[in-house]
Amino acid sequence: MNLTKILRSKETSIVDVRTKGEFSSSRLEGSINIPLNLVPENIEALKKMQPLVLCCAAGVRSGQAMEFLKFNGFEQVFNGGSWQDVENMLNSLK
Repeated sequence: MNLTKILRSKETSIVDVRTKGEFSSSRLEGSINIPLNLVPENIEALKKMQPLVLCCAAGVRSGQAMEFLKFNGFEQVFNGGSWQDVENMLNSLK
């Protein structure tokens, strides 16, 4: 997996799975917030948003969300780690 290549694609959606409070205090511009506990009820919407790069505070919750989505048939879903890691990757592309 080359996450940098995936992030370069305009088709890629960045989904932050932190809580609404965490997301509102600091976030990656252009990302959307679907808290981890709401991922199952948003599975149909997420299918349409692939490829997905998931992020959170440290990569644990985004890893859990990725495993859940892969178990449910997603093929283009990736754990980006923390939202700051994804931001740093995006900044390196500029």
